[in-house]
Amino acid sequence: MMRISKPGFMTSVQDLGRVGYRHYGVPVSGACDSIAAKRVNALLENSSSDAVLECTMFGPEINFEADTFLAISGADMQAFLNDEKLEMNKVYAVNEGSTLSCGNIEKGLRAYIGIRGGIHTPEVLGSRSFYFPVTEKGQLAKGDGLAFDPSTQYEPKVLKISSSDLYREIDLTAYPGPEFEILSEASRKQLLESPFTISKDFDRMACRLAETLDPHSHKLITSATLPGSVQYTPAGQVMVLTRDGQTTGGYPRILQLDERSLCILAQKRAGDTIRFNFRENSLSN
Repeated sequence: MMRISKPGFMTSVQDLGRVGYRHYGVPVSGACDSIAAKRVNALLENSSSDAVLECTMFGPEINFEADTFLAISGADMQAFLNDEKLEMNKVYAVNEGSTLSCGNIEKGLRAYIGIRGGIHTPEVLGSRSFYFPVTEKGQLAKGDGLAFDPSTQYEPKVLKISSSDLYREIDLTAYPGPEFEILSEASRKQLLESPFTISKDFDRMACRLAETLDPHSHKLITSATLPGSVQYTPAGQVMVLTRDGQTTGGYPRILQLDERSLCILAQKRAGDTIRFNFRENSLSN
């Protein structure tokens, strides 16, 4: 068991999400930066779908009540195991009674803490990912206990790896959405050639961009959406749906991001810049 003494900000348990329930209105959820979540699990020789902790802006303080191994990946987060400063993307042995103290995330937005064997919160609809009200809570609180299988007899095949820093990348690969053709020539040119700024309105559901396109009056019957769907409001606002985004929507879907681009976006803060790298062919091709 590990016990949360300080929860950090919006710290939650996430795996790769719950698939197959969108027709019931249940979002996929899962790690916003799935690349980092898979990387930390690979370091620990876990399944890629094992549950990890997603930390946003600054991380938690955790007391360990059993031996295990941990690693941290994703954004560059300050972390100490007792008095030892930890490196990113490196495996560490954790003894019973140890304390992991995480601080600010200095570059990027989200970091991932993995435990050998994964975190064993209850599965709901095939996933351990937090999403209230599908799960009991949406984020961790002081005093919460998280189960894991103690591990002492383990020799990592790879102790440390290097990784690309997604927070440095600004180009998002985007494919034409179902309503791409409604864009005016001016809006299309702006969308595909100009940079956009991340606004202060962003979370695990959606990210609104600061710049606007031309207003429009296109009517759309409520239609299916996905993580990475780029919506276009009548006022000209541009919003990107993220992991907890709604499963349907009434705004035109002008672009669709791929998985890597969703992970890049997950590491952006308010004021950061992105660009859409447009691909003519549909994502299915």
